[in-house]
Amino acid sequence: MQSPAQKDASVSLPGVEVPTFRLIRRQLDKVRELIMDQLSAPANAAKIQPLLDYIGTHGGKMMRPGLVLLSGECCGKITEKHIHVAAIVEMIHNATLMHDDVIDDGKKRRGHPTVNSLWGNESSVLLGDFILSRAFKMCAELEPDVASLIAATAVRVCEGELRQVIQRNEMQLSELEYIETITEKSAAFFSGCCRLGAILVSASDTQVQSLARFGLNAGIAFQIIDDLLDITGDEKQMGKTVGNDVDRSKLTLAVIHLLRSVDETNRRKIESELKDGAGREKALMDMLTTYGSLEYAQSLAQQFVAKAISALDDLTESKGKLALIETARFMISREI
Repeated sequence: MQSPAQKDASVSLPGVEVPTFRLIRRQLDKVRELIMDQLSAPANAAKIQPLLDYIGTHGGKMMRPGLVLLSGECCGKITEKHIHVAAIVEMIHNATLMHDDVIDDGKKRRGHPTVNSLWGNESSVLLGDFILSRAFKMCAELEPDVASLIAATAVRVCEGELRQVIQRNEMQLSELEYIETITEKSAAFFSGCCRLGAILVSASDTQVQSLARFGLNAGIAFQIIDDLLDITGDEKQMGKTVGNDVDRSKLTLAVIHLLRSVDETNRRKIESELKDGAGREKALMDMLTTYGSLEYAQSLAQQFVAKAISALDDLTESKGKLALIETARFMISREI
C-alpha cells in the first residue's frame, strides 16, 4: 500500500517557488537533500518512516533557508556550512508548523492534509519534537557562536508564540503590542537567518547588522500579510487552512485598526462576534473593507519592506543584494 507521501508526491504545491531564489536554486536543492537525509528513522523504528517521508515530500517556499543563502551571497561565497545551517532552520520551521497545526486544528498545509489530520495530534507533536531533536543534533557540529544564535532565535520564536496565545480574546490589544508579538514569533527568525548567513562568511559587524535589520523588517511585513491572507485568502490558492485567527479570536493588525476606527456600539458588536468565533468571517470582511482596515495593513507592510530595503544601503551592489530586495517585495506581493 502506498503511503500518503507517495500518493501525493506528484501533486504540485501552490506557490512554492520564490522567483528571486533562482540565483540559489542549486544550493537550495542541496538543502532539500540534506533535510531528506536527516528525515530517516532509526532501524528499530521503521514504522515512523512514512510520517517522515510525508514531511520530506511536502516542502514549502524555503523562505528561511533562502535568506541564509542570499545573505551569505551578499557578503561572500556560499559554503557547505550555509547548506548545513539552512537545513537546520528549515527543520526548526517545519517542526513549529506541525505544532501550530495541532494548536489551530489546521487541516491543510502546503496544499495537502496536515500530519495531525492524517495521523492525529499525538503523532504530529511527537514528530515535530523528533525533527527539532535532529535539528539541534546538527547544531552540535557547528561553531559554538553559530549554534548559540540558532538556539537563541528558536527561543524567541517560542516566546512570541506563547505571547500570542496569552493575548487571545484581548480586545484592547494595541498595534504596538501586535508588532512586538509578530517580531518575536516571526520576524526574529527571519532576522536570525540573515544574521547567520552573514556570520558564516565572516562578514563585518556593519554588514551583519544591516542584514539582521533587513530580515527583521521584512519578517514583520511578511507576517502582516500572512495574517491578512488568513482573512482574505483563498484556501486552494494558499494551500493551507484559513480563518484560524478569527475562529480563535487572535487580533491581527487589520482587526486592531477596525476596532479603533468604529464607534463604541459597533466595537462591542465586533468584539462579540470575534469571541463567538467561527462563521463570522463574511461580516468581518465587509467591515474591514468598509473602514479601510485591509488597505491600512497593506500600507504598513509596505512601509516595513521599505525599511528592510533601506537597511541594505551600505552593502555593495551584487546579485545577492538585488535578490534580497526582490524577495522582500515578493513577501508583500501575495494576493490579498
